[in-house]
Amino acid sequence: MAHWTGEFDDDGLRQWAENLRAQLLAPEVSLGLVFMCPNFFPHAAEALEVLRVHARIPLLVGCSSHGLISGEEELENSSGLVLALYSLPGAGLKGIYFSQKQVEEASGNDPDYWATETGVHPNTINGWLAFVDPFHMDSESWIRTWNQAFAGRPVFGGLASGNFPEPLTQVYLNGEVFEEGGVAIAVGGEVTLTGVISQGCTPIGETWTLTRVEQNLIHNIGNRPAYAVLAETFQKLPPDEQRKAQGNLFIGLVVNEYLEEFHRGDFLVRNLIGGDPKSGVLAVGAMPRTGQTMQFQRRDAAAATEDMTELLGHSKEKLAGATVYGGCLCCCNGRGQHLFGRANHDAEIIQRCLGPLGLAGFFCNGEIGPVGEKNYLHGFTASLALFVQKPNGTAPAK
Repeated sequence: MAHWTGEFDDDGLRQWAENLRAQLLAPEVSLGLVFMCPNFFPHAAEALEVLRVHARIPLLVGCSSHGLISGEEELENSSGLVLALYSLPGAGLKGIYFSQKQVEEASGNDPDYWATETGVHPNTINGWLAFVDPFHMDSESWIRTWNQAFAGRPVFGGLASGNFPEPLTQVYLNGEVFEEGGVAIAVGGEVTLTGVISQGCTPIGETWTLTRVEQNLIHNIGNRPAYAVLAETFQKLPPDEQRKAQGNLFIGLVVNEYLEEFHRGDFLVRNLIGGDPKSGVLAVGAMPRTGQTMQFQRRDAAAATEDMTELLGHSKEKLAGATVYGGCLCCCNGRGQHLFGRANHDAEIIQRCLGPLGLAGFFCNGEIGPVGEKNYLHGFTASLALFVQKPNGTAPAK
């Protein structure tokens, strides 16, 4: 992968793409990922064509962003573009574009809608990598219907970013530029998708069971007023932990109740919107259910570092002996220097734990990734997708 700095230059970009292709020690390119900054918007279609032809890319997919990721560098508030070339032996890849109109049609609860529209059967793929425009697409409805159609298949990726305050982003598929909708890569064959979803939180206190819930309002936790349980959890923290938790408390909801124990990564983290000490009710940015297991969470720079490091360690153990062809990192706009006070935090940790790794990506308006068997939209998250050689004789990865 490499970063082209500055403005569009047809001749220079052509030579740059040819040089990048020459560095790939493989007979052919399987996939190209491209992420462009807004200064390339007027020339996006021309740039895509130059890259496709001169880097010899059969499938080119990506989106826009004001922050790019290349190798171990996070290029926030950057210019230009990042291009990554992947050789994925034996992979079955298919790129598709989908629109808001299709999302609305899919919401009619036809479970076969997306399989018919995309021409992709769930049993033929191992996972998806997706990039979506956040301004003209109902992303929550999209991921909900996608989960129904491709149950058990992971979806990694992110929501594009671009010009502000104007709500304008771009998504790319081969030589086409779209200012709404989404693009996705179906990954099948002998390559699977796995990865890490780091939501930037550390659990605090103990796990509890929700005992009375009404939509997004939690009335009782462990048969006690929810607010009282939150207050008690906070008061039991050491003074330095209390200072860290002020204004940084969230709720983690277990998505798979069949686990014998609950660990980091088993919780879907959502906002604590507010609480009423008189009624004892907590309002949360989710629709929890009675009987669901939960645990309060703290989010800050230290918690995010701890979360990412631990999850990458687990991933390294699971990947022992496997061939990793490369990765794509989608980071929230709220991470980077804004959260950690320095550049390159997430990319450097990934390279230190899993590298050297061919890694490209961008800073998002929202992240996409699985928790348990379902895929969700996230915030303040790092979504790392890894292209991994599938073990011989196995069914498509779930």
